[in-house]
Amino acid sequence: MNRIPAPALILGLAGLLPFLYGALSVVWPALGGLGRFWSVNHAGHALLQIYGIVILCFMAGVIWGFAAKADGPQAAMFYALSVLPAIFVFLTAFAEPRASLLMLIMGFVSLLAIDLSAARQGLAPAWWMRLRLLLTTVVVVCLGIGVLA
Repeated sequence: MNRIPAPALILGLAGLLPFLYGALSVVWPALGGLGRFWSVNHAGHALLQIYGIVILCFMAGVIWGFAAKADGPQAAMFYALSVLPAIFVFLTAFAEPRASLLMLIMGFVSLLAIDLSAARQGLAPAWWMRLRLLLTTVVVVCLGIGVLA
């Protein structure tokens, strides 16, 4: 089945909302007031950085799932790849926000390459890369807005 399942598509798109809001609140700081109702970290660069770290770690967990479908050296490689993003984002948490966002862009693009490798090896569903390419494109654009603004 090549069609993206509706729940995966809907939830994936919903997961983009904080990225979209973060990017918009960087460009139009007045929009940040809504998020700042909770805390100063719920808008702008801080939101992009914190949410980006959370989602990059979440997506790294998916690689663990790919590893669980594999055997031997292939499984070992994907298990190792699944922990690298968490170590990487640990470093981004202490970087200046724009540098962190740039590092997160590199992380999401790297995850996309790992996903492509898993898909080519039959460890991901047939629809996986269509969803990942769509979501990663939006995430990278939003993070890029944070870097450039």
